[in-house]
Amino acid sequence: MGELRTSDLRIVREQLGREPTTPFTVVARCPDGHPLVIRNRPLDANGEPFPTLFWLTCRDAVRAVARLESQGWIGRFNERVEVDEEFSRALEQTHREYAVERARDLPESEGWGGVGGTRTGVKCLHAHYANHIAGGNDPVGAWVAQRVEPIHDERAGRVAAVDQGTNSIRLIVAEPRDRGEFQELARDMIITRLGQGVDETGRIEPGALERTARVLARYARRARALRAERIRVAATSAVRDADNREEFERAVRDLTGSDLEVITGEQEAALSFLGATVGLEAPSPFLVLDIGGGSTEFVLGNEEPIASVSTQMGSVRLTERFVRHDPPAPEELRQLELAVDGFLEEIEGEVPVGDARTLVAVAGTATTVQAISLGLDRYDPEQIHRTWLSRGEAERALLDLARMTTPERTALPVMAPGRGDVIVAGAAILVAVMRRFGFDRALVSETDILDGLAIEMLTGR
Repeated sequence: MGELRTSDLRIVREQLGREPTTPFTVVARCPDGHPLVIRNRPLDANGEPFPTLFWLTCRDAVRAVARLESQGWIGRFNERVEVDEEFSRALEQTHREYAVERARDLPESEGWGGVGGTRTGVKCLHAHYANHIAGGNDPVGAWVAQRVEPIHDERAGRVAAVDQGTNSIRLIVAEPRDRGEFQELARDMIITRLGQGVDETGRIEPGALERTARVLARYARRARALRAERIRVAATSAVRDADNREEFERAVRDLTGSDLEVITGEQEAALSFLGATVGLEAPSPFLVLDIGGGSTEFVLGNEEPIASVSTQMGSVRLTERFVRHDPPAPEELRQLELAVDGFLEEIEGEVPVGDARTLVAVAGTATTVQAISLGLDRYDPEQIHRTWLSRGEAERALLDLARMTTPERTALPVMAPGRGDVIVAGAAILVAVMRRFGFDRALVSETDILDGLAIEMLTGR
């Protein structure tokens, strides 16, 4: 799930010179932050098929690629398809992969063709270049990149970080700026549920590994297409707990060329604190709350962490343990609440939570609950980041979510695909923390462990 900020709507409208005809998210940005490539939904605003999944929007990039098209390269590539069997096979595979990627949003769209809506040959260099930037294994797009880049001035030292959680896999690609700051070139999140069943079996399931590795491969290609010099992959709770984690380690090494970092709960807490509090102007000490799928981290600190703890309390783990009905039965919710209270009682003995003046809530549970509280008609990080969520609003959101079925929660416009079945457990953790530790409100942050990973890479911290 790429980003879509309020400012992106205005900029893309200016880039296209018209109103976009289909909903979209941003999958890659130029060095000044404006959209470079967007991901379109398979259906336009009128419900008609829109086969071009990845669209090049940056005007400078569009002009650069147009020059190649004016030189007749589309025709030359189509001639090559007829005589170069190896190239023809590679292009055919590109079209298949593109169709499968589109079908992730709408299964029936897989039959609408490949890059730019065609099944064979080359129809549009812009579409192939956009596919390459988005992480497609596209020989034509890679060829275009070699001839048009760099399109804008770039700074050396670009990095990519991947946060592999129990529920989701996330990517950030960043270019360094002055004073340890960075410009985001890509940010993405896809829920693959790598940790599905790990709490019960202690092992990563083959299907979970396969779907996660498929996303990781695309992330690695996108990072390289955006000229990242290093790719860092860090895994948290589910991989820490899995007896067969070497299978995922091998996949990471093969796909990214980097060794997997299986970080401890304490490292996870420190990275979350770094990402959540950088540049934060609010009363300290801060208590950073990072609700994950397999674990939840608590870290107290000012400029640096003072105390932290990682607990085996996460939205996926608790859902798998306690929830059997949809919506959850009252007794299941009581069992869930008792379990969370038990964890929080232990935390009080390890972290002086009473010293905190500001609760900072990070990660998908908190940001989704805030999006619901704000009544957003789509998920917008610009409207969510560093806004206050009252305890009353959090309680109301939990009550509403607990009354819904998973399909009803999934249909909420701010709900990420794959989060609807575990959001109740996550919201229950958030509400319980606010109640037990006496916080009337929480500062919700879009920056978290993923940003912490990137900051460490860029600053050597």
